[in-house]
Amino acid sequence: MAGTGRPRVSVVIPTYNRRDLLIETLGHFTRQSIPADEFEVIVADDGSTDDTKAVVDSFADRLNMKYTFQEDQGFRAGTARNAGARLADAPVLVFLDTGEMAGPDYLKHHLAVYADGGRRAVVGYGYGYQYVESLSTVREILDRMSPEEVIAHFKDDPTFLDVRHEEWAKTGFELGGRPMPWLYYWSLNCSARRDDFWAVGGFDEELRGWGPEDFELGYRLYRSGVELVLSRDAWVVAAPHERDWPRNYQEAMVNLQRMMRRYADPVMEVGWGITSTQTAGVLFPWEEEYHALTVWRRKVQDLDVHDEIEQALRQIQPVGRVAVLGSGGRVPDALPAGSILLDFDKQLADQAASGTPHSRYHTMGLHVPLADQSADTVIITSRMAGLWDKWGELVLAEARRIGRTVHTVDFVHK
Repeated sequence: MAGTGRPRVSVVIPTYNRRDLLIETLGHFTRQSIPADEFEVIVADDGSTDDTKAVVDSFADRLNMKYTFQEDQGFRAGTARNAGARLADAPVLVFLDTGEMAGPDYLKHHLAVYADGGRRAVVGYGYGYQYVESLSTVREILDRMSPEEVIAHFKDDPTFLDVRHEEWAKTGFELGGRPMPWLYYWSLNCSARRDDFWAVGGFDEELRGWGPEDFELGYRLYRSGVELVLSRDAWVVAAPHERDWPRNYQEAMVNLQRMMRRYADPVMEVGWGITSTQTAGVLFPWEEEYHALTVWRRKVQDLDVHDEIEQALRQIQPVGRVAVLGSGGRVPDALPAGSILLDFDKQLADQAASGTPHSRYHTMGLHVPLADQSADTVIITSRMAGLWDKWGELVLAEARRIGRTVHTVDFVHK
């Protein structure tokens, strides 16, 4: 079916050798409440060897279909989505995975979020999306019921709710009150304005394998000033299908480490620390621990450690460059020229370094972007006290990596 004008929304669906699930997913777009000529569906094939292309062609008389293919070079869903987005003619891009079943008002509700022209991106709800085996009866019922009937049947079953549901409920299903709203921007069901998507570079094509290329994009959108909005109305039902969760998790951990190395920011350091100490369930604890950091940052925003640093300098008599972890907003003139100021409060670190010969880094000391032995001495101040029970061991290890000697104030020993 050829479009009669510019569509309002482009739906991008990556796929790989899932022709049966793709048939189901596409079938539900023939039931949308908005006219078929107001949207297009782009299937982005990540190297399928089945008859995926024939499936796409079979819907061409009912949907405005487009198709793009890339060679199979491993799991490259982000690259496939970007290829699909390049074909998009609409100002809004909706992403969902093969195997997600949309209700009839799915596109209407995605579009509604953008109606007033605001810079937003949508986090859509995913019924049935769980890290554990989903309800065995869902697959059977999906074969004979519409997605909206399935939701009516299972809506009170907690194992059918989106795996993120409990976290969202804590903030009244509003992402604006969360410390890391981008953490929930998952490609099973999300959308963004095309201009905002490309302004931040689209999906990161270096993140190959499963995850977290979706919320990494969410992070960049959020940092660029895009508001992330949760829509429970723009829902899908995730059809049960085979997933290799152990392999997926292993690949995600590798990509998380890459992501965290790329961005010098305390929020990523917290993620680094979590993945260094836990082997499962890192996402929601990541946000909890980052929230704890932000609470501590506010608590000590007026804590001046100038005299503390000055006393430490008198004690250690450094002969080379000094790194101060927890520098605060003011450092003594006695600090050797070319020293390194480190603090989890960016504003204070900038203030401390302003007009001085020192460099500064916005860091909490878990993963400092400095080479080994960059400093003669590392001074750790009492601004780190509230983080010590959780992170002290890792902070000390990092301090010993970047400094030849480490000097800590009394709080470490109390």
